[in-house]
Amino acid sequence: MSRIGKLPIALPKGVEVKLGDEMVEVKGPKGTLRTPVCGLLHYELADGRVTLTRREDSRESRAQHGLRRTLLANCVEGVSKGFSKTMEVIGVGYKVAVKGNIIELSVGFSHPVLVEVPKGLEARVDGQKLTISGIDKEMVGEMAARIRRIRKPEPYKGKGIKYENEVIRRKAGKSGAKGK
Repeated sequence: MSRIGKLPIALPKGVEVKLGDEMVEVKGPKGTLRTPVCGLLHYELADGRVTLTRREDSRESRAQHGLRRTLLANCVEGVSKGFSKTMEVIGVGYKVAVKGNIIELSVGFSHPVLVEVPKGLEARVDGQKLTISGIDKEMVGEMAARIRRIRKPEPYKGKGIKYENEVIRRKAGKSGAKGK
């Protein structure tokens, strides 16, 4: 049995789950999220917990078991606590600013790069740190990845946009080849 799939999802205070034929709707203090239902699994809501069990033991149902449980758990966590990713903009003259729902990045190009923040997400700047937050884990992660792709951190000086806890493997420059 799937180690992740068999774990019940505890519902925090203020979180409501509505099981439907096509979708599972999760309402909480931060908003509402929906995730699709898999027909190979049985969803059960009892005494403040949601449990997923397989209807059959096919390869696909085993694959979906842990995935669907994790997606539902992410919805529950998102509407109760929310998700956030913090990124650092590192480099001489590199700047980040948020103006309304637009993120303005000055990262060494001849022009500032403008990125629109989608509805449902929020961006905050604290010095050189940019924080993306929202209730949908997938949207937060995708937005952070799109911003990082604008100027990935390079291995020689470490300049670029990186995640807060990311470690950049550094390389020696031209002087590293000397000494023959």
